[in-house]
Amino acid sequence: MSLEQLFQQIEQQQWIDIPQGWLQGRTIFGGLVAGMLIYKATTTINDSEKKLLSCSVTFVGPVDEARVKLTAEILREGKSVTTIEVRLWQNDAVQSILIASFGSQRESKINVPLGVQSIEFPPVDQLNIVPKYLPFPECVKNFQLAWTDGHYPMSGSKEPDFKGCCRFDPEVHANREMNLADLVTLMDVWPPGVLPMFRKPAPASSLTWHLTFIHPLQSQLNDWFKYHVITDFAEHGYSAEHAYLWDAQNRLIAIARQTVTVFA
Repeated sequence: MSLEQLFQQIEQQQWIDIPQGWLQGRTIFGGLVAGMLIYKATTTINDSEKKLLSCSVTFVGPVDEARVKLTAEILREGKSVTTIEVRLWQNDAVQSILIASFGSQRESKINVPLGVQSIEFPPVDQLNIVPKYLPFPECVKNFQLAWTDGHYPMSGSKEPDFKGCCRFDPEVHANREMNLADLVTLMDVWPPGVLPMFRKPAPASSLTWHLTFIHPLQSQLNDWFKYHVITDFAEHGYSAEHAYLWDAQNRLIAIARQTVTVFA
């Protein structure tokens, strides 16, 4: 099942079949879960004048490779901003929750330029794409990843964090106009910033994930994006990090903040 077919299900019915090929260990890849929640939110609001400003996802419990139910409730619809909650249900329990705010542009005298500038990345033809045979989770096969700075997960690095380029693998996903659900799915493919410090495999999973969207998305599904993650703090089994995502034209598309549970 393609992502387009998955999104069509979300538009047409409440119960959704999870496609195969998206496992992250024994559970479904969190980026796909978040993408489904975002798609449900955008189709429920269905207002081209209101763009996604920010969203927050809480991964309450593991999602199995089985049918799920998506429910949406508009919490408030104001003149400029609409706030919506979307829940993903499985086994009669809520497994993931999204709170998202959509807003229309307003006139304002306040204008502060971006303080975050794009960093230098190698040309695309010089990228060392992660080979498919490496023991990454099944879901990673949907993408192409290339580390440009820092270390792979579980390499025993003394320092966290890394930079890299990413896109949907053209051999798996046909090119088309990219939507917000695609973007959220792609952005979550990167592991937590502390994972390079692991010396051996151990669990680490997103607890909360907050996204703020900056520039409008103007990309195709097979376009490359640039990513940089920075760990703010890690102790007592949890880490806090933030990350930036730029498109191929060096426009800052999104900023992510994440709380990660660490079992190492």
